[in-house]
This record gives sequence, C-alpha cells and structure tokens, in this order.
Amino acid sequence: MLTSVLAGFAASAVLIVAIGAQNAFVLRQGLRREHVLAVVAVCAVSDLALILAGIGGLGAVVSARPDAVTAIRWIGAAFLVAYAIMAARRAMRPSKLNPAERAPATLGATLLTCLALTYLNPHVYLDTVLLLGSIAQQHPHRWLFGIGAAAASLVWFTALGAGAHKLGPLLARPAAWRVLDGLIALVMLGVAVNLVTS
Repeated sequence: MLTSVLAGFAASAVLIVAIGAQNAFVLRQGLRREHVLAVVAVCAVSDLALILAGIGGLGAVVSARPDAVTAIRWIGAAFLVAYAIMAARRAMRPSKLNPAERAPATLGATLLTCLALTYLNPHVYLDTVLLLGSIAQQHPHRWLFGIGAAAASLVWFTALGAGAHKLGPLLARPAAWRVLDGLIALVMLGVAVNLVTS
C-alpha cells in the first residue's frame, strides 16, 4: 500500500514541478504575499478533485470526446495569451516589491484568476486527469496512489507559496520584476502555442 502512495507522490511531483501558468501565479502571489493560503488551498483542492476524477474514470470519458478536448485547448490558449499580455505589460512598467505602494488585489479577483489558470488550462486535464488517472489504474491500490499524488500537489504548492517571500530582497528592484514578469509572459505564451500546435 505504501508503494502505491509513494508512486502517486513521485508521478505527481514530476508533472507538477515543471513551471507553468499555475505555478507562475502561485509564485507571484507568494512574492507579493497576497492571499497565499487561499491560492495554495484552491490549487491543492483542485488537483485533488481532478486526480480523483481521473482515477474514477473521467479520463476515459474525456479522451473519447476529441472535439471537447480541442475546444478546451483553444479556450485555454486564448486565456493564457491574455494573461501573457498582462505580464508583458507589467514587464514594460516594472515596480519594486513594496506592498505598501500598491493596494493588494481583492480575494475574489485573486481566486477567480487562480481558478481560471487551473481549469482553463488543458494541460491540467491532460496531466492530472488523463495521465495520472491512467497510471493509477496500473496500481492495486489506485485510491492510495491518488492520495499520494494529491499529497505531492499540496507539498509543492505550499512550498512554492510560502517559500517565495524569501526572494523578496532580490525582487525589491524593478529590474528583477521586469525579468520575472517577462519570464511569466514567455511561459504563458509558450504553453498557449504548445496547446494549439500539439
């Protein structure tokens, strides 16, 4: 049983650590210290729900509907391009990391962005629902595999959100934010292009 938990943890960790839209958003929120706990909770609970859905068989249903997958890809790509444009604009007009200078985003707006980056990103479904769901089917204790996979998600997002503030001194300069937002824009754009060309 422990083997299935560890296998789920390892499989999820390999998929989730790669930088993407969701990770970039959690990192930015952690750096700004805005609604970090809520963002981490949304990401971890969403991953848990998607992992359990994949193990429960949703992956097979989704893969049987290629037209739905195509629609999700284009919607997700459009959203990621819009977010990349916003990040690029921030990179053009960077500011130093000083929370007192700028009012924080509202909790509602932050959570809506987080939910959109999670559920409008087809990679989340491909990795979490389809891939982890199919790998889990190969284990005798597939639900324990899912628990391990969800634990990896919780550990990663907590570490990313809570640990990001340690980069605060480095990001106290506008030039550092220019680089970070520029990288975020490139990542978002790259993911969007990959979605519509793969």
